[in-house]
Amino acid sequence: MAKKGQRRKPQLHKSRNGQIGYRMQTKLIFIFGIICFLFICLIFRIMYIESTSGKKYEKIVLSQQEYASTTIPYQRGNIIDAKGTVLASSIDVYNVVLDCKALNKEPDLIEPTLSALEQCFAEVDTDKARKALKEKKDSQYTVLAKKVSYEEKKKFDQLKEKLQEDDVKNNEVYGIWTEKEYIRQYPYNSLAASLIGFSTSGNEGINGLEKKYNSVLNGVNGRSYGYVNDDSDVERTVIEPQNGENIVTSIDANIQQIVESCITEWADSIRGENPLAAEHIGVIVMNPNDGTIYAMASYPFFDLNNPRDLSAYYTEDQLKGMSDEDQLNVLNNIWQNYTVSATYEPGSTFKPFTVAAGLETGAFSTGSTFNCSGVTQIGPDTIHCWKHSGHGIETVENALRDSCDSALIQMAQLEGGDTFAKYQALFGFGQKTGIDLPGEASTAGLMYGAEDLKKTPVNLAVNSFGQSFNTTMIQLATAFSSIVNGGDLYQPHVVTAYQDLSGNVVKTIDPVVEKQTVSKETSEEIKKALRTVVRNGTGKKAGVDGYSVSGKTGTAEKLPRGNGNYLLSFISATPAENPQLVTYVVVDQPHVDGQADSTAAKDLTKNILTQVLPYMNVPTIAEMQANGITTYDSLAVGESDSDSVNSNH
Repeated sequence: MAKKGQRRKPQLHKSRNGQIGYRMQTKLIFIFGIICFLFICLIFRIMYIESTSGKKYEKIVLSQQEYASTTIPYQRGNIIDAKGTVLASSIDVYNVVLDCKALNKEPDLIEPTLSALEQCFAEVDTDKARKALKEKKDSQYTVLAKKVSYEEKKKFDQLKEKLQEDDVKNNEVYGIWTEKEYIRQYPYNSLAASLIGFSTSGNEGINGLEKKYNSVLNGVNGRSYGYVNDDSDVERTVIEPQNGENIVTSIDANIQQIVESCITEWADSIRGENPLAAEHIGVIVMNPNDGTIYAMASYPFFDLNNPRDLSAYYTEDQLKGMSDEDQLNVLNNIWQNYTVSATYEPGSTFKPFTVAAGLETGAFSTGSTFNCSGVTQIGPDTIHCWKHSGHGIETVENALRDSCDSALIQMAQLEGGDTFAKYQALFGFGQKTGIDLPGEASTAGLMYGAEDLKKTPVNLAVNSFGQSFNTTMIQLATAFSSIVNGGDLYQPHVVTAYQDLSGNVVKTIDPVVEKQTVSKETSEEIKKALRTVVRNGTGKKAGVDGYSVSGKTGTAEKLPRGNGNYLLSFISATPAENPQLVTYVVVDQPHVDGQADSTAAKDLTKNILTQVLPYMNVPTIAEMQANGITTYDSLAVGESDSDSVNSNH
């Protein structure tokens, strides 16, 4: 009992104290359990991140440490012809780099190092190197020479290794290293230049296949990381580059060479003071049975390894007199792929399509005849046949043989505007072909619709023989292939496969049939008629002895009319009975007197086919007959040469 005046000490009951201790212990256990659970979750989360995003965070860690990062360039894919010939490739070259800081630490090795550089690299200026050692003492990256060859680099490596093996004091190479890169090289210079295109130093394709397939040809750069870890040890991480893929084309380098040689030979024979023989010359050689292109040439040519060089066409004084804008316009004109990008009025090469539409729809038959007096009156408009005296009575076949304008007008009138416009569209005129090349021109706004043809009959009349609407070379060649192959219109294409750099096929590109234009029966009649054009008609000069060549001439007066400027053309199929080749030649405004003479296009065709047909093993007439194949020549009975044989229409 407490004494009087003393304060009594508070006391807790034993049961109360035990209850508080139990609760505290329970809370601590619960908190500890949560902490353990979170720790386990954290461990599993770290394991998950490591397995799924380890590379990503490794790069982040590397970027936060002291490191030296070097880009490892990828190799751009090659462009290859159908037989494995490399048309464009990337070759490795090297930059020679001086580490001033390292070499300055070894002053006795400066002269031996500079001497070795001078022996191996013609591009290295040793005076520049000495200056850099003095002025950039702490620099670890000074480029002494760019894009030296592998042979020079190999010579340097061998000398460096030899000096090290000799173990002669103060006679070593030090502080020099090389970094690799690639440059684009075109082994055949100007061959297929406008088709292939070229690329900049940044691997950006300019024109042609280089541009169209830029993403396929390009790869992804790799990188080498050098860094110091927590233990002060030097570590390196290398991410290898992903090289681009090769593209395999249907181009045959031999056929392409033949075509371009024939163009050059003709151009050299007529070139005068004008630097160019014609505004443009285009040639397409293709397989009508699958749409693949064997050769595609566009004159004037240029050197892919030096695409901005105009010295082949202009003197030094002429170039000095041209502004930068003028030179750029000339370059753009030369770089253009005329066969794909230019539009023009096709002229009489369109006539087979007018005939095919009429035969297919029954507007007339092969037995129909047409009277050509030399003049056709369409309302107030008078249209003269190219032969002003007229051809007289013409059959369908003879109308094509003689290229009779009046007969074609009458055929189109029988078809009517609706049918004519429908078949123009069916053949693909006014539409892009979808060829796998950049810059294909659109002719959609350069055609008359059905209503225009019906409302203004003169438009239908001149359209019938290929005037007053525009096409492109690839458009007409593709459509022509369909009327000589039995009616299948293929999408034209150049690339047939992708490969990795080891030559393994990654992807195959198969031919695509877009539609049927005419029946096999109509195709057969057209082929027979086109054979007469070359056998004894307006295309006789394009014939090749011993071969069954069919085709159609074209002479289109350019706008503005009356200036004497013409576009001359000839399109052919060989052999006529079962074509393996379609060859289309266009000479746009030749720089000669009397441009209306279409002999240029026919001569070029003949020269090309004379060399290509044997190379392609195309059968001769005699070989076909020996194998039991009936030729159109054997079916011709009682034919007489047309009086228009020497015509250039």
